[in-house]
Amino acid sequence: MKPKILVTEPIPDKVITHLSSFGKIIQGERGEYNTEEDLIAGLQHADALLCMLSTPVSRKVIENAPKLKVIANFAVGYDNIDVNAAHEKGIRVANTPDVLTEACGDFAMGLLMAVTRKFNEAEQYLREGKFKGWEPLGFLGMELRGKTLGIIGMGRIGQSFAHRARAFGMNIAYHNRNPLPDDITHALDAVYYTDHRQLAREADVLSLNCPLTEGTHHLVDEDILKIMPDHAYLINISRGPVVDEAALARALKEGQIAGAGLDVFEEEPEVHPELIQAPNATILPHIASATFETREAIGMLAANAIISVLKGKKDSEIPNLITG
Repeated sequence: MKPKILVTEPIPDKVITHLSSFGKIIQGERGEYNTEEDLIAGLQHADALLCMLSTPVSRKVIENAPKLKVIANFAVGYDNIDVNAAHEKGIRVANTPDVLTEACGDFAMGLLMAVTRKFNEAEQYLREGKFKGWEPLGFLGMELRGKTLGIIGMGRIGQSFAHRARAFGMNIAYHNRNPLPDDITHALDAVYYTDHRQLAREADVLSLNCPLTEGTHHLVDEDILKIMPDHAYLINISRGPVVDEAALARALKEGQIAGAGLDVFEEEPEVHPELIQAPNATILPHIASATFETREAIGMLAANAIISVLKGKKDSEIPNLITG
């Protein structure tokens, strides 16, 4: 009998076809498995789970999934999964690193351009019929050349963003748990900051590219926003809870910083109502990896981890398993 594989939401057809050659697919509709109760019901006969960041794979869920052998997240992050609980039950967990790096680097650069050059406001102005001709003081923004991009979290995506920013003439500074190897530092001509607060004080653009942990929850809060320069911009494509949205909304309204570009939010899909109304904010619905190529690659990497586990391969033969 073929193993049963629960796919919580619609994903690219290529991935479903690939999985179908090995197991019986149970595919949910958008949002169908976004509660613990629905997920537990769906997992009663499932051998494998391919889930989204919105899927709450909690200890309660894991303890009530009697046949589950592997969980593959359709994302590089996995803060929606209780990995310790899974490992205690002998369930292997996989994510999808590397394959979304370039798409996210492109997106971060585009988001930075959009917010610093006021793309959204200018487009809305034109669509509302207010454009009457070229204006010497219309929608003035900040040039990037010579400005400092401060990156908190200099992993693959942070480095990808940094390379693109260098091409625009920006200076690169960063905070990480540890300094980068010398060859990467030299390639980016990057300056390492041991204190993220000092980086926030000095950067013209502060970009968040770090994972969500207890230590990074509300890393950007009222205090950090107060010490950022008033001409500075905040970019976040990491995880929503890294930013205190209420504090950010206040900072934008009071002009403490010049603007923000966000692709992730604290309580997705909800966005803080004051942030929705805040000026100089470009807010997008979690689309940093949204290219055809990348979403297929994410799905195939997750699918291959599932197939490898169900075929009985060793951990060392599955490169995207989370082993920590």
